[in-house]
Amino acid sequence: MAAHKASRRTVCKIWLEHEGRPLLGRGGADILEAIENEGSISGASKKLGMSYRYVWNYLERMRRILGRPVVRAFKGGKKGGGAELTELGKNLLREYRRMEAYVVGLLGDEEYWEAVGLRISARNTLKGIVKEVEKGEITAKVKVEVEAPTLVTALISREAVEELDIKVGDQVKAVIKATEVMIAKDDQ
Repeated sequence: MAAHKASRRTVCKIWLEHEGRPLLGRGGADILEAIENEGSISGASKKLGMSYRYVWNYLERMRRILGRPVVRAFKGGKKGGGAELTELGKNLLREYRRMEAYVVGLLGDEEYWEAVGLRISARNTLKGIVKEVEKGEITAKVKVEVEAPTLVTALISREAVEELDIKVGDQVKAVIKATEVMIAKDDQ
């Protein structure tokens, strides 16, 4: 039994979406990073072991979804052509890598997994009622009046608010970590 448990691991896939359409996943981030490092689409294709056509089509699909290019290609003279990321491409790559690092850190964070399983000490959990929900473009602010009574504010992703279906008046738990406040909601 112990060997079976030790062989398990938690994995996840991360991708960025634009208007509900998948835009950039790990492979795409690797493509953008390789173009940034190699200075050309063909160099990136070779480095990644992908066909030039596949990489070009991936970049073109991103351009169609966004309405703007993520890579600027230029024709060359004696040295040949090249390519570089546009500001949009650099921002997308930076955001993807930031999210990837965050999730990888989260997967290795035992405190987080205790919080998800709600097996945490009482001093880290405050039950309360949602008093305000402000949804922004990416994040949401949830104000919870805890039983003390006091108000705790958590900045969480808009997606989490929608996934948990958090509304004013809901009973939730404010899960306190050293650097952040998370929101948990029991299934009813």
